[in-house]
Amino acid sequence: MRILGIDPGYGITGFGLIDAQRGQYRLLNCGAITTPPNTDFSWRLEVIYNDMTQLLKTTQPEAVAIEELFFGHNVTTGINVAQSRGVILLAIRQAGVPVFEYKPMQVKQSVVGYGNATKHQVQDMTRRLLHLQAMPKPDDAADAIAIALCHARASTSLLAQHGKI
Repeated sequence: MRILGIDPGYGITGFGLIDAQRGQYRLLNCGAITTPPNTDFSWRLEVIYNDMTQLLKTTQPEAVAIEELFFGHNVTTGINVAQSRGVILLAIRQAGVPVFEYKPMQVKQSVVGYGNATKHQVQDMTRRLLHLQAMPKPDDAADAIAIALCHARASTSLLAQHGKI
């Protein structure tokens, strides 16, 4: 199964495409959609939407896994990320690809086995699961790969096989 993981943002949106077959994972592609700071926000959203639409066409995933938003202390940043996430979800919907959403704690639990794992622990386990020499950069791409792995592991669980997730 080809799974595209997305770590939404408006400055940097990370993506990671993996192939998951019978508990074996292979990284196919990763990177980031970027928009320059101090530019019109609606223009940035258009760039994200257009680039996401093109990414979906070229990678042809069977599923997309995207991280749910976690609002910390900076509500303004959270609102802007939510808007970016909205145009990303629209592009996915228009491409007709099933989308699955995961909380940050779910990603950590699935990849590391511990819901309060550190970013370093998640990246290290992601690197190990994919047999990589080093974790891809930027960190947003690495996070997106972990989100894709989360879906790969969740979709093959016994709960998924019995229609519980």
